[in-house]
Amino acid sequence: MPAESFTLAAAQVEPVYHDKEGTLDKTCRYIEQAGRDGADIVVFPETYFPGYPYWRGSVSISRWTDLMVDLQKNSLHVDDEAIEILGETVAEADLTLVLGTNESSDRQGSETLYNSLFYFDSTGELMGRHRKLMPTHEERAIWGRGDPSSLATYETDVGRLGGLICYENHMTLSKAALTTMGEEIHAAVWPGFWEQHGHPGDKTRAETSEAMNTCDIYPAMREYAFETQSFVAACSAYMSDAVPDGFSEDELGFNVAAGGSMLINPAGIVKAGPLVGEEGLLTAEFRDDERRATKAYFDAMGHYTRWDAVGLSISDETLSPSQPREPSKNTVAGNGTLSVAQAQAVADEYDVPVEAVEAVADKLTD
Repeated sequence: MPAESFTLAAAQVEPVYHDKEGTLDKTCRYIEQAGRDGADIVVFPETYFPGYPYWRGSVSISRWTDLMVDLQKNSLHVDDEAIEILGETVAEADLTLVLGTNESSDRQGSETLYNSLFYFDSTGELMGRHRKLMPTHEERAIWGRGDPSSLATYETDVGRLGGLICYENHMTLSKAALTTMGEEIHAAVWPGFWEQHGHPGDKTRAETSEAMNTCDIYPAMREYAFETQSFVAACSAYMSDAVPDGFSEDELGFNVAAGGSMLINPAGIVKAGPLVGEEGLLTAEFRDDERRATKAYFDAMGHYTRWDAVGLSISDETLSPSQPREPSKNTVAGNGTLSVAQAQAVADEYDVPVEAVEAVADKLTD
């Protein structure tokens, strides 16, 4: 059960763009600050480490390839020394960390990147990771699809924690899945905050918090909190007006990193944010009675459900490039242990009909 009161934090922090070491140093400093501010859980934005690829769709194929190689070199791997450093910092700060990162594949022979969340418990251990199930639009040229098994929740000192990345927070069944896993605290990460001009494909970077009138993030996060009766830490990316080293302004054509982070209670009430147009560490204290009071009216895992009317199937599959071989068509035993040639050899040796050998083989595998 969650603690009776706890503090959530959203680290709306600008990364040292495409710089692994620089971003690691800055991340640790903000984790330390969150600890000093009394945070129990701190969340960093989507692919904060080492920055969202705002250059997608804005560069030539040749330049895109160079940038992908650079991103590969500066992304996190589960076996990185950086993971140990982050864990030590988390343990010292005595909090739980949800870190949005570009993740380098740990499958042997692969250099694929994933849009991931890394979860560290308060002892500094990496509890697990979630990989975005379906990259959005042009993101599919950057990241691979995540394993279904990475849709999970984790027990923390203050409640059961889950998370989704960007438009996953609009996916009805993914939200329902985390709810059935007992999610009580939700980390939602985004690449920024924007104004929509009629549809999702026509958006521009938010200039002020008034963008909430058209930005889908604002109502989505409040609704997520209400419909799942969870505490929501929505953390959105921020980039200053300074052009990162090694880039030109026109290369970052999709830069929507205006921030927009929010902290929301289970009734959908925004208790802090949206913080737009600046870097900052957003914090808010919550009481578990805020969740209980909402569930008294509407309990999505209790009295307000009808599992007999609507159900949900959840896969725990881990994607793999290879699968067990199917039985050969040239086998007579169901498990593939006796081939046609072997059956004939046994029949010849014992001077019995091959059909009898096949029948025995089938009987043994029933």
